Amino acid sequence: MEDLSVIKLTETEEEEEPVKKKKKQQEQIQTLTYDSEDEEQKRQKHVKTLAVLGEKDSSVKLLEELVFGAEDELLERLVEEDEEQKETLLVEIRDEESDQSEAEDDAHLQTRKTAPAWVDEDDELEEEVDMKHRFRKHLIRGEAESTMSKQKLQQRMREQFQKSMGGAPSWAESKEKKKKKDEEDEDEDEEDDELLRRTGNFVASSDSLPTGNIRMKKCLHANSTRPSEDRLTTVQFHPSAQVVMTAGLDQSLSLFQVDGKTNPKIQSIHLERFPVHRAAFTPDGETVIATSLKNKMFYVYDMMEGKVTPVHAVRGLNESRVKEFSVCPEGGALLLSGTRGYLHLLTLKTKEVVRSMKINGNVSGVAFSRDGSKVFANSEEGEVFVWDMRSSRCLNRFMDDGCVRGTSIATSPNGRYLACGSQSGVVNVYSQEACLNSPNPKPLKAIMNLLTSATSLTFNPTSEILAIASQAEDEAVRLVHLPSLTVFSNFPVQKKKTVYRASCLDFSPHSGFFSLANNKGFAPLYRLLHYKDF
Repeated sequence: MEDLSVIKLTETEEEEEPVKKKKKQQEQIQTLTYDSEDEEQKRQKHVKTLAVLGEKDSSVKLLEELVFGAEDELLERLVEEDEEQKETLLVEIRDEESDQSEAEDDAHLQTRKTAPAWVDEDDELEEEVDMKHRFRKHLIRGEAESTMSKQKLQQRMREQFQKSMGGAPSWAESKEKKKKKDEEDEDEDEEDDELLRRTGNFVASSDSLPTGNIRMKKCLHANSTRPSEDRLTTVQFHPSAQVVMTAGLDQSLSLFQVDGKTNPKIQSIHLERFPVHRAAFTPDGETVIATSLKNKMFYVYDMMEGKVTPVHAVRGLNESRVKEFSVCPEGGALLLSGTRGYLHLLTLKTKEVVRSMKINGNVSGVAFSRDGSKVFANSEEGEVFVWDMRSSRCLNRFMDDGCVRGTSIATSPNGRYLACGSQSGVVNVYSQEACLNSPNPKPLKAIMNLLTSATSLTFNPTSEILAIASQAEDEAVRLVHLPSLTVFSNFPVQKKKTVYRASCLDFSPHSGFFSLANNKGFAPLYRLLHYKDF
C-alpha cells in the first residue's frame, strides 16, 4: 500500500533542482568577489588619504594637538568621560530606586493607617448617644450636648484620656512621631550638656528697676552710735569706701562705717562755734569741705593726714559769707553761690577765685553736668541758666515751666535728665538735651506729690531713681522711678513717722543704700534690695 504522505516528483523536476543550486552558488561567489573588490578600493583610497594627511604642514598638526590633544591624551579623556557617564547613570538609578522604595513605604504606611482590619456596617450608621447617662455626664461641655454622635463621643473620650495621661502614651504614637520626639530629646540633652559646661548665676534678677513698689529694708540709723544733738544738715556717702558722713548744727562732723547692722563710728570732729550748714567730699574722697551759716570762713579736712585747716579768706572773693557751694566733678575746684546772682569758681590749691559768672536774680541751686563742662543754675525767679565752664559763656536760658519761685535743681549721672524744684512743691523733669538747645523746653513730667517747697533733689548713680523732699513738712519724701516718671507707692510708710523733716538726701555709690538727714538729728538708713552692691 502506498504511503499517501510522500509526494513524488516528476523526472523533469528532479533534473532541474541541482541546476538551480549550482546557479545560486555561482551568484553568491560573484557577490563576495565584488564585495572584496569594493573593500580593496576603499582601502586604497584610505591609504592615499592618510598619505596626504601625513604630508600636512607641521603647524596644522600642532593646532590639532592643541585643540584635541595628543592621541594618547584624547583616548584617556574619552575613557574618563565614559566612566563618568557610567557613574552618573548608576547614581541616578540608585536615587530612582530609593525614591520608589520610599514611595512604596509611604503608600504602605498610608494603607496601614487608613485601611481598617474589618468594616462593621453598624459603625457607618449615625447613631446618637444619650449623654445624660451618669457615666457620660462628665464629657458634656454644655447643655446643648444632650446627645452626641458615636464618632464625636470617641474623639471626646480620646481627648480626655490624653489629658489625664499628660499627652498621648508612647504605645499610641506612630513611628514618625516617635522618631521626631527622639530627635527633640537629643537636642535637649545637647543643650543641657552645654549648660552644664558653663558656670555662673543662671537665676538672676532683671537689671532694670521695676515700677510700682520698691523693695527696701529699714536699717539701723547711719549715725546711731553718735546721733546729732541738733538738726542734721548733711548726709553723704563716700565715693569709694563703705563710709557715710553726717554733719549738723551741733558743730560736729562724723564718719561711720556702713554695714546696715551696727554702723560703727569711725571718727567725729568738733568745729568750735561753727554750725555746719553744708559738707561734701571731693571726688577723690580724700578731702571734706564744710561751710557754715554766717561765716566767710570754711574748713578743709584732709582725711589722709587727719588735719583740719580753716580758710579764713579767699583772694578775689567779695562776699560777706560762704554758705552754698558745689564741688566740681573734675576735682580741685569749688563753685560758690554768692549774693546778687554771682557764681564764683575757686581753686582749692591756691584758695583764690579764678572767674565769676552772674545770673538774673538770686541763685537758688546749682548742678553740674556729668563731665563737669557745663553748669545749670536755677534762680529764685524761676529762670534756668546753662553756662559753659571753660569759656564762662551762657549757652542757654529758659523759664522753668509754671514756676513762680525756684528752690532746687539736680542733674542725672547719665546726662539724660534735669530736675527743677519750686516753692509750690512741683518738680519738673526735663530732657537735658532739650534744655541745652531749646529756648522753651517742655518738661517730660511734672511731679506734684509734694505739697510744700521742694528743697532737696537727688538722682541715684544709675539714674533710675529721683529722690525729692521738702523740709517744711514731716514725711515729705518721695522716690520717683525713671524713666516711667512714676512715684513708688510704698515709701515712706504711712502708718508711723520714720523720716520726719528731711533736709538732705543721698545714695551710696552703687545705690545699695539710701539715707537722709532729718531735723531729729538722725540719718535714717534704707537698704535698696534691687541693687546688690554698696
